[in-house]
Amino acid sequence: MNKLTLMAHLVVGYLSLEKTISIVKAMEKAGADFVELQIPFSDPLADGPTIMRACENSLANGTKVKDAFAVAQKLSKEVAIPLLFMAYYNTVFKYGVEKFCRDAKKAGITGLIVPDMSIEEESCEHFLQFCKKYSLHNIQVVSPSSTNERLKKNAKVANGFVYVTARQGVTGARAQLDKNLISFLKRVRQYFAIPIAVGFGISKKEHLKVLKGHADIAIVGSAIIDVINRSKGSKIEENISNFIRELKKPVAAV
Repeated sequence: MNKLTLMAHLVVGYLSLEKTISIVKAMEKAGADFVELQIPFSDPLADGPTIMRACENSLANGTKVKDAFAVAQKLSKEVAIPLLFMAYYNTVFKYGVEKFCRDAKKAGITGLIVPDMSIEEESCEHFLQFCKKYSLHNIQVVSPSSTNERLKKNAKVANGFVYVTARQGVTGARAQLDKNLISFLKRVRQYFAIPIAVGFGISKKEHLKVLKGHADIAIVGSAIIDVINRSKGSKIEENISNFIRELKKPVAAV
């Protein structure tokens, strides 16, 4: 496991739909391997202040679920890297589970990350069933609090990759990774044969150095929004590109 790839996260409609499209294009050119497009939600329970504020901004701009599909549709024709949707289940449920999966596939989305969709509800919700029907990867999310039994249950249904949160709590850039993260990743590896992606707090190349050899994908979200927030409008794409290129340097190193 010598290669660690990078998945960049962005809230659709922050700062605008047009900006979302141009930023994703810049991310691809800078070397991002995947992009996670978050559909904004008014109560994003797994997200910290940075992403919450981005969601609030996007919703205030009038972003609708249909806009996220339109952005994905356009991007899927203009970038070659895989695009995934991250959403909360209330959004999926209200839209219609099968319709959401069908329209996501039509828009060029390759996988869905829905952290609050419990596998115990599958018999009622049929989310996994419709992901399979429309050839979408259902990305299961596990955390350091997950028991071995919980990991085993998720491993039975997960495909694409498994999303591992680097810590308990919510998203947000951090100076240091949890000291118990590597031992947790070793435990996750015992149950999952698919790639391991790690998010929550990944914000600098030193973090990627720590993950290399223990994970397959590093997920960077809040740190990218922080770059946007620090940048003047005309410099956003350039600054994000520089940030991603800097992150990718240790990934390519042997």
